[in-house]
Amino acid sequence: MLYKSFFTLILFFSPLNLAYSGSSNHNHKDHVVLLHGIARSSKHMQKLEQYLEAKNFAVINIDYPSTKHNLAELADIIHNKIPQNITKDQTVHFVGYSMGGLLIRVILSKYHYNNLGKVVQLAPPNHGSEVADKLKNNWLYKKIYGPAGQQLVTDQKEIKHLFKDINYELGIIAGSSTIDPISSFLIIKGKDDGKVSIESTKLPDAKSHIVVKASHTFFPSNQEVQKQTVYFLRNGSFKSADN
Repeated sequence: MLYKSFFTLILFFSPLNLAYSGSSNHNHKDHVVLLHGIARSSKHMQKLEQYLEAKNFAVINIDYPSTKHNLAELADIIHNKIPQNITKDQTVHFVGYSMGGLLIRVILSKYHYNNLGKVVQLAPPNHGSEVADKLKNNWLYKKIYGPAGQQLVTDQKEIKHLFKDINYELGIIAGSSTIDPISSFLIIKGKDDGKVSIESTKLPDAKSHIVVKASHTFFPSNQEVQKQTVYFLRNGSFKSADN
């Protein structure tokens, strides 16, 4: 079973890069804070960053040490990387991919942003992932994903206190395509994106929820995901076939 575990893990893994990425021309634009997923870096969000900037948003694409700390500690690290002046003077939206979407919920439960705009979660494991359930005790999983990886399980009693009621406009985009047959057919229950089931992405207080044909690994670079993200940031809803 070790080779199966390694196959599942490697689809998420990429080298960490702790440099800041973002546009320098931020005047008079809505800002978007981008948060990557676990064991990723801001490089994984660059195509989405470029798309948002082309649509006239000022992007703050934040790197954070996703495999070195738990969710609460990561939320503090990310908050301290957001320039304080923009949270006072300009609208600030948040877009988070995978675990980055969970971290947005933790951040907004603890910190207040006067000019908070809208929030978009991309393939978020809001109720955990069966893949994490299966691999949490695996030595390779522990080594790669660290403390936060142990918190991505479906039994969320230990992290429930981190999430307060949602009092902001939240849109959730889930995926229905997979490139991981082991996870999708042997581990995850129901339709999924290869790492997270569609059902696990849902939250009752979300304003909108949509499913697109995208796999978890390549979610931020999917064109439909990018288009729907911008549409929600501008309109507070997702674009339907009739719009």
